[in-house]
Amino acid sequence: MNILNKNLYTLVNENKSMADFLYARQIIKEDSAMLESVGKKLTLAMALQAKKINQDIFLKELNDYMLFDNADITLKKGDEETAKPIQIKGVLPCPVRIPMLEKMEEFKTNHDCSQMAIELQAASMGLSWLADSVRTAENADAIPDLFLSAGFELFFDKDLIGKFRNQNIFEDYTGITEYNSDFKNESIDLKDPDGIYSILGVVPAVFLVNENELNGRTMPTSWEEILSPAWENSVSLPVGDFDLFNAILITIYKIFGTDGIKRLARSFHKALHPSEMVHSYRKQDKPAITIMPYFFSKMARKPMTVVWPQEGAIISPIFMLSKKDKKKELQPLVDFFAGPEIGRIMSHQGRFPAVHPQVDNMLPAGSKFLWAGWDMIHQQDIGTLIKENTRLFEMYQA
Repeated sequence: MNILNKNLYTLVNENKSMADFLYARQIIKEDSAMLESVGKKLTLAMALQAKKINQDIFLKELNDYMLFDNADITLKKGDEETAKPIQIKGVLPCPVRIPMLEKMEEFKTNHDCSQMAIELQAASMGLSWLADSVRTAENADAIPDLFLSAGFELFFDKDLIGKFRNQNIFEDYTGITEYNSDFKNESIDLKDPDGIYSILGVVPAVFLVNENELNGRTMPTSWEEILSPAWENSVSLPVGDFDLFNAILITIYKIFGTDGIKRLARSFHKALHPSEMVHSYRKQDKPAITIMPYFFSKMARKPMTVVWPQEGAIISPIFMLSKKDKKKELQPLVDFFAGPEIGRIMSHQGRFPAVHPQVDNMLPAGSKFLWAGWDMIHQQDIGTLIKENTRLFEMYQA
């Protein structure tokens, strides 16, 4: 049966994630008696029509949400793949994984990939499966030829890929000499000056403010304000999203030092999965502010207001790392991942702004970004820095 023809009572009781999304979009209210009676007669199509919500847009948002919340790992390969000479491994952001894999299938029809083993899992599955193999690798031949993932730990921890960084193994051969103009502000320089790491796009962290929980406080517009005593025990953070949370920790540390980490810990109220954040206003124990991936902001409804931080949205870059000695074999795949088509999928379907100069990222006017920067990456042991700041954050929670 078409989902639009199902009644609301059935939809809510069939799938918790579906119920959460319907609550978040205010298609249904938390009134069990009303749902029991009216919900059995009211189809989703009828509810959307009554609220004057475009069906196509609603179904697209629902699809994005369900992909993120119920991501699979369908590209994991069998033992026969491990013997292939070219190994491609990594994770893809959940909201854009399926369309990216669909484009990958198109790529395979035009290119000989018979010698490539491609394993691209969902980001929600984490990176431990990949990090463990890198940690035990004794030389560069034992690690994949191309990596793709967001986050800092895998790429820069000296016990992981960081131990191979200075061995002249990897090279950025995307051919992109100038990143998208959206990344040209005084506080950010994304392109690797050493020509080793490629960046495809970024995952920005923005504020989602519950106007009903301001309690006389002025709506915060900056990271500086988030760290102030006014917001103690009021902020939800994406602690479970390690890539983004680590990016927040090390960027706050860069700007505000250890004092900033302590202040962030005191502001911390609770951890919420991003899919919970968009409807946190329904909870009894409500955070006033949630810091969340920009992707989820498109699902926000009143009383939730999206705020792009004045200093810039802290970002977790989506990195690609390619071996230099496999350039001939990998170049078509590198061009594919770094090209405008994949860039548009990331930006338009996932709200992960792409670095390709031909992509319109459709960002709010005046949007800026913040990130740790190459100087910090080169000067610090990132793995140790993340561990130390995590420990400090946990120690000073209010």
